[in-house]
Amino acid sequence: MSKEKTNFFKKPGVQSLIASLICIILGLLIAFVVLLIINPASAFSSIMNIIKNFFWFKSPVSRLKYFGETLVKTVPLLMCALAVLFSYKVGLFNIGTPGQYCAGIVAALYAGLKWQLGWIPCMLLAMIAGALLASIVGVLKAYLNVNEVISGIMLNWICLYFTNATLTAVKNPSSKDTLSLASTNKSALLPTLGLDQLFKDKYVTIAIPIAIIIAVLIMIILDKTKFGYELKATGINKNAAKYCGMMEKRNIIVTLVISGALAGLGAAFYYLTDFEQWAVTSSTVPAMGFNGIAATFLGGLNPIGTIFSSYFITHITAGGAFVDLTKYSSQITDLISALIIYLCGFVLFMKTVMNNIIRRNETKRTGKYENFKQDGGKN
Repeated sequence: MSKEKTNFFKKPGVQSLIASLICIILGLLIAFVVLLIINPASAFSSIMNIIKNFFWFKSPVSRLKYFGETLVKTVPLLMCALAVLFSYKVGLFNIGTPGQYCAGIVAALYAGLKWQLGWIPCMLLAMIAGALLASIVGVLKAYLNVNEVISGIMLNWICLYFTNATLTAVKNPSSKDTLSLASTNKSALLPTLGLDQLFKDKYVTIAIPIAIIIAVLIMIILDKTKFGYELKATGINKNAAKYCGMMEKRNIIVTLVISGALAGLGAAFYYLTDFEQWAVTSSTVPAMGFNGIAATFLGGLNPIGTIFSSYFITHITAGGAFVDLTKYSSQITDLISALIIYLCGFVLFMKTVMNNIIRRNETKRTGKYENFKQDGGKN
């Protein structure tokens, strides 16, 4: 019986789920302790409001509307998480995702606001922009062995300020934000196909089902195709892949190009809904790119798991808006969200701890069995 239990807990999917739940619970507990230290009287109600998010509303219509908005915010995070996951599966750490996300923003908004293009060209240009930026990292890695983390981080800031400078041309004269697509070029808005009526929210578009389909396709490509096998083989050992006849340099570049295209597409999925406009005075790269790292690991490095982890992180982050700011400072919501997201990055560590415990128990059990055989079952 004990053997069956051990085999059950050794399954990667089970370990990922348990490790993710442990990290989530730890994050919420630490967040609760922080709230308790600052204001004990309101700590419990505040942490419950964060967890409930849109369930805080009594009206079913309001709940459905804000659930739709949570899904809208989940899509770009999911795409950035898939971008990180795709490259990580191939042995590359694409920390340049925020910059590639910015590249998608500038391409989609400039094409929609300045060139008055439709949503399909805007979306394709966002993908191309993200892919081109990531290809720089790929070429440097493949031919000059430049660490992709260093080059990716540097390009993040270059692309951020390029985005600010370029989108100044389509800025609203009365604010720091870009013009609204709804009032400037409705053809650039993503179609809703009735989802806006279902969720009672005009910002809910086809981006949501497309993002889910992309996650499934990535899982199939990586696990079920020759192309995915070659990419993963290159990530494990590029010299061995080269010896087997695989084009390791091409595989590195292609991996980062696909990863960058996913991040750029995530930007298009978000900004072509007109849910938010870009502030041309932005001095920090979008958090989506970095939060995508946490979502990837919280999802157990599985595309399907990443869908749920991306939603959870978005749900918790949005829930921070319901903290009573008369009892806490306005920065407390960011602090709580950051704590929870930070703990989400410890999934692999938790899995390692679980494996060590399982291995130790198996060793003890095997040792007892060997002793039993040696003394002939007398003791």
